[in-house]
Amino acid sequence: MQPDLPPISALDAIYRRRATRAFTTELVDKSTIETLLRAAVHAPTAMHLEPWAFVVVQDRALLKRLSDRAKALALTPRGAEHRGLAGSPLLADPAYDIFHGAGTLVVICAKPMGSFVVADCWLAAQNLMIAALSLGLATCPIGFALPALADPEVKVELGIPPDVTAVAPIVVGVAAETPAPTSRRDPEILSWKK
Repeated sequence: MQPDLPPISALDAIYRRRATRAFTTELVDKSTIETLLRAAVHAPTAMHLEPWAFVVVQDRALLKRLSDRAKALALTPRGAEHRGLAGSPLLADPAYDIFHGAGTLVVICAKPMGSFVVADCWLAAQNLMIAALSLGLATCPIGFALPALADPEVKVELGIPPDVTAVAPIVVGVAAETPAPTSRRDPEILSWKK
């Protein structure tokens, strides 16, 4: 966490948040992670079910194994559905880290509690990422990790029960470089009835 940051508005945080793909080796402390998790659970939740549960990984050897497992799964026929980097030479590079060098991975998981659990978990993810930015930290959702996080052996290692699903893997850390702003299209309004 960056010391003595001036407060920023919610809109400033939304407009400044970027997917960071280069992190320093600085580790996020436990207190800061707990602050981010408390912000995450203040997200809207359908029928107030709060279906989320969290896994925090800060073990660099485990992060390396998860990255390697995700790259290997991307090369399988089953990995075709998560082809974000399929066909990329990065997959063959043993040094390529899908977590971009971040020392903290937060996995937001969904308990089987209804039809809206995935949406609820992504709302929690957005809260976590905005809160991280307000604390001077960088984040990046890592959807490429989902096949590895669904692997039964990986779930056992991470303490994810069989009926719980990893939904939103997000790396958190100190940015090694600030990503350039990206443009967004104006909102497409399909209809506006008065």
